[in-house]
Amino acid sequence: MGLGLNQLEEFLARGGPVLLVIMVATFIMWALILERLFYFRLAHKSVAKEAIDEWNARSDRKSVLAHWVRDKLISEVRMKAEANVQMTKAMVALAPLLGLLGTVTGMVAVFDVMAITDGADAKSMSGGVSQATIPTMAGMVASISGILFTSGMDRKVNRLVQGVEDEMEIA
Repeated sequence: MGLGLNQLEEFLARGGPVLLVIMVATFIMWALILERLFYFRLAHKSVAKEAIDEWNARSDRKSVLAHWVRDKLISEVRMKAEANVQMTKAMVALAPLLGLLGTVTGMVAVFDVMAITDGADAKSMSGGVSQATIPTMAGMVASISGILFTSGMDRKVNRLVQGVEDEMEIA
């Protein structure tokens, strides 16, 4: 455990302060993804069943009011299914931008070393290069991993809501 923690601390130090921000943003993104996966697996069926049962309990299904009630029920199901999906997409989009911020801060460090040493200290410049490349890589990896799940979440939401709409089809 200690060896792994030391390696993580060294990696974070080489990547600079922006890398820690990327790590926190990635944890938040994955917490949101896992929350949605748990919702789809555990809670959506009861939400959909509740809406369908409320619709089926109505005696009037053809009036304008009935259409409004149906639309309201479907909208509520959609809202619950889409909760946190937009926030997850925002976190996916934020990750490469944070990586770019790390690139800029790392390059500033390189230019500072070059200005002080007239470019003669390659070892000192390599620290800035690490600060420029590691956050870029981390931001891209975080974003790519999140993209795979957010596109799947969109399809899942649409399928689940469509299923509820089909169950409430007006004869």
